[in-house]
Amino acid sequence: MTDADVLVVGAGPAGLAAAVALRRLGAGRVVVVDREERAGGVPRHTDHLGFGLRDLHRLSSGPRYARSWAGLAGKAGAELLTSTTATGWLGPTMLELTGPGGRTVLAAGAVLLATGCRERPRAARLVPGSRPLGVLTTGTLQQLVHVHGQRIGGRAVVVGAEHVSYSAVLTLAHAGASVAALVTEEPRHQTFAVLRAGIGLRHRAPLLTGCRVTAILGRPRVEAVEVTDLATGATRLLACDTVVFTGDWIPDHELARLGGLAMDPGTRGPRVDQRLRTSVPGVLAAGNLLHGAEAADVAALDGRHAARSVRAYLDGRDWPRSGVDAEVRPPLCWVSPSRVHPGAGQPPRGRFLLRTAELRERARLEVRQDGRLLWAGRRRGLVPARSAHTPARWVDQVDPSGGPVSFGLAGS
Repeated sequence: MTDADVLVVGAGPAGLAAAVALRRLGAGRVVVVDREERAGGVPRHTDHLGFGLRDLHRLSSGPRYARSWAGLAGKAGAELLTSTTATGWLGPTMLELTGPGGRTVLAAGAVLLATGCRERPRAARLVPGSRPLGVLTTGTLQQLVHVHGQRIGGRAVVVGAEHVSYSAVLTLAHAGASVAALVTEEPRHQTFAVLRAGIGLRHRAPLLTGCRVTAILGRPRVEAVEVTDLATGATRLLACDTVVFTGDWIPDHELARLGGLAMDPGTRGPRVDQRLRTSVPGVLAAGNLLHGAEAADVAALDGRHAARSVRAYLDGRDWPRSGVDAEVRPPLCWVSPSRVHPGAGQPPRGRFLLRTAELRERARLEVRQDGRLLWAGRRRGLVPARSAHTPARWVDQVDPSGGPVSFGLAGS
């Protein structure tokens, strides 16, 4: 058994940023483990610009951004153990690790979970039809193209129309494939208008709104998909040899569940307070494990925020025993952080993140506890798969002995 001051599980932007901050805060021995062969997380194989503005203050491609954070962690003195998986808990802050050298046990003063999130594949979305080759998620597509240099088929259908969907369009173009259509059940795309125009129009990627892929056809490889108009029920076939399922994120929460952490039913990640502390003393969580999926630099800023909380815990500050849960009312589907401790300070970037299940051009967000209004504000353009936010200046008004803090839209 070996000891560390802090064990960070996950070497993506959140985990690496936390490790750098912890070393700079004098945390002692900081060990970062990751099951992949190289540190850096998803940006390693997302080979386009758009990374690093909010955390590193420069615009980078995904691979360069990943190398930057891995290099900073190494220079700061963090120990990076790649090809190593945390396979179980032997105590509140003691984990079993399995890597190239076999099985080891690491006991830490504190544990930070930064295991990220993943897209739900075709099987989880219950799309019927045959089971041919050529059905991918964005992550698989980008690894095949940007890491392994493989070519993808000639004509693809992208399921989804959010940020990552247009990232998939870029990857398909890099691989020499055209896009037959992006298909979304929503009445409009869920990305930024400039991104939709710059990528969708440049690469001639038609957008089909209010539609669903209801079957995949072909054998042994994809030959077409059936698309159903949700308003009329009309169906049509789109010829293609590749289908890419994008978005529909779920946190990589298996280790958190094994550790007995309280989970949030909305985000499906661990329930944390403003300082990213979980229900288990000494265990914190950060990044897209808490909310799938924010941009990489937002996850990195989460990691920095968590590092300060870890340092405070190592310095002997008590773990909170009070606080109230946060909940949402439809059409909102989750809020993060999802636990509120008055007096615990601000959440990452001074805001609570929210997601909606319905498009709303204008809405009035409200935060209440036991019917008492804590905050209200107007928001324009609430869009599924994109986060809105509320400021957090109201948290000290929360009654720690009261009921849940409720986030909702006026009139809902």
